[in-house]
Amino acid sequence: MRKVFDVTVGRVQHTTNRSSLPMKFRHPLCFLLALILSATVLSVPAETGSKEARNHFPDAERIEEMPGKQPAMGAFSGDKLVGLVFETVDYAPIPAYSGKPVNMRIALNGSGEIVGGQLLEHEEPIVLTGIPEKKMDQFFNQYIGKSIHDRMRVGISSRKREGYDYVDAVSGATVTVVVMGDTIMRAARMAAVTHGLIEEDAVDLREPATVKPNTYSEAGWEELREQGAISRLHLTRGEVDDAFEGTEAADVDRAPEEARDDTFINLYATYLNTPNTGRNLLGKEHYQKLMERLDDGEHAIMLMADGRYSFKGTGFVRGGIFDRIQINQRDTSIQFRDSDLVRAPDFVLEDMPTISEKDIFIVRQQNRFDPAAPWELQLRVRRQYGALDSTFVNFTLDYEPVEAWFNIPDRKALSEESDQPLWVSVWQDRQVQIAVLGTGLGVLVFILLFQDWLAKRPRLLHPLRIGFLIYTVVFIGWYALAQLSVVNIFTFTNAVFTDFSWTTFLMDPMMFIMWSFVAATLLFWGRGVFCGWLCPFGAMQELINLAARKLKIPQFDVPFAVHERLWALKYLILLVLFGISLQSLGAAEQYSEVEPFKTAVTLHWQREWGYVLYAALLLVIGIFNHKFYCRYVCPLGAGLAIPARIRLFDWLKRHKECGSPCQICANECEIGAIHPDGRINPNECHYCLDCQVTYWNDQKCPPMIQKRKKREKMARTDADDSKNNRIPAVEVTS
Repeated sequence: MRKVFDVTVGRVQHTTNRSSLPMKFRHPLCFLLALILSATVLSVPAETGSKEARNHFPDAERIEEMPGKQPAMGAFSGDKLVGLVFETVDYAPIPAYSGKPVNMRIALNGSGEIVGGQLLEHEEPIVLTGIPEKKMDQFFNQYIGKSIHDRMRVGISSRKREGYDYVDAVSGATVTVVVMGDTIMRAARMAAVTHGLIEEDAVDLREPATVKPNTYSEAGWEELREQGAISRLHLTRGEVDDAFEGTEAADVDRAPEEARDDTFINLYATYLNTPNTGRNLLGKEHYQKLMERLDDGEHAIMLMADGRYSFKGTGFVRGGIFDRIQINQRDTSIQFRDSDLVRAPDFVLEDMPTISEKDIFIVRQQNRFDPAAPWELQLRVRRQYGALDSTFVNFTLDYEPVEAWFNIPDRKALSEESDQPLWVSVWQDRQVQIAVLGTGLGVLVFILLFQDWLAKRPRLLHPLRIGFLIYTVVFIGWYALAQLSVVNIFTFTNAVFTDFSWTTFLMDPMMFIMWSFVAATLLFWGRGVFCGWLCPFGAMQELINLAARKLKIPQFDVPFAVHERLWALKYLILLVLFGISLQSLGAAEQYSEVEPFKTAVTLHWQREWGYVLYAALLLVIGIFNHKFYCRYVCPLGAGLAIPARIRLFDWLKRHKECGSPCQICANECEIGAIHPDGRINPNECHYCLDCQVTYWNDQKCPPMIQKRKKREKMARTDADDSKNNRIPAVEVTS
């Protein structure tokens, strides 16, 4: 099996992998049944844990539940505890990419070695909608045989640190597996110490040091550097290229020879809680505000950088994790979420280098960060070498705290507001993509506003439309991952009735722009603008069908009476999904796999064969029947058609003869949106403008042919009259 390492987390929806749907019981019998079922369900974990303990420790004389608030099953040989089986969520509920912890079952033997276990449940969207579960199992299996005394790291590192073991990541789920690895090790150590499997002193769980309050003395940038308050990592493009040697991405984004010494990133890190560092860098006022917002046990770390590489990255999404950086201290890895970010105020110190990016990150109390102990900042550099495959290399910046600034305990024991919103920086980081999308949407607005002028010039309109459909598939779909989904409608509806916040939706600029544009066009033109121009999967179907017609492949059209009734199918699917979403948004997201968008667009066909077969089958049907999925199955199209009924204008022109007697447009409409009586059904129209081309064609449209003939007849009559009424020459004689 080919090894994979890391890939940017895709723009996919939140869901869950277990059918634990909330229910409301109103009938007394239902309530009684619920109590019986609840009692049964509550007994399952203990029975399951006992069975798992017996499987992993078959030689144990007895298996029994361990005492204490944190549950575990213990395997005993006589009175000696020889093994533990427990769930990680009870010991280290670390939030993953979804904001919820990944729960795993772990089996530890008497020496603290992981001898087995499995992934139980998670709500990681990229895993549930695209990454095979077997890949997650394979990642977990890398920890079997590891000890709680081992120091683990996930992914490739530019510098292999002595005493650390490295495991491969999963392509497409970098953040998830990093959190999983940290969860496994933390929970295993905590469970081992809690239940006495090993001695407390055998695991390094020191009580964190505290900051001495009176250590301030005025200092400039260079003086702080000399004191050790600010650490630096400088990488050139050549050094980064060398680190990728031997990987599949070795030749990706490689620097030319003359640019190898150019700065890739000049990165600085510092710890701000100490007055000597925080006050000198931020100023007294900003330092005090920062300390006031920190709870007990929380710490502020500031990163500053300049160069071509951003430590925050451009692929950050709402609620997500900054996947390019993490803090490592002893056996703990610390990931930062959007809620951990504080904008750094402007400051200028003497001899300060050029800084183009600076941010403050909060280390939360549950990480038990020790500010007096050495730590490292891990910078992840990723290179993509395939549609979904990429490799990352870790670079490390070491930080050695100034011990004189801390009160350090001897014993061991277990244990200013942002200058601008976070979404603003996300938009700034994606300026190029936003510009390209904005340009494309601007072109579409031009087409829509001047549709009559273009319809009279089909030789210009047709290639323009084909080019735009290709742009939709390649850029909007495969590159920008801005394929809209019916799940977005459910998410928005749920947010409106719960904790709606524009900031949440602004965190993904491409999706926000697309939805804003679609909402506006619904009022002016109806659903057809999205379905006919901006849906990547719809564009795929149309391009494939165009090619099929060019190749003279026969088309099979459904009789209008049947076709008209099949329209209702997508509305029924929408109602079912909406009903499910009222009970469980996660379940609705799973059932929304009726949409092939994730497979064909978001995940670039990198899925299990069943999903690929389903999406491919729809495209094959589209060869013989134009946009079959869009017309009869798509719940998103149905969802857009409902608000589109309040559109303000009717832009599509019709003749009074349309439908009676003329049926040309009705017969030629490939979507079948024109009724036999000549009416255009705006709920089904995809706004391809083919009927408008026919409307203005005075060689094809009967009313236009009559008008042309009248003009030609009048022109001939005028010419004849001019000839007959010509005044003869008069001979003048004297």
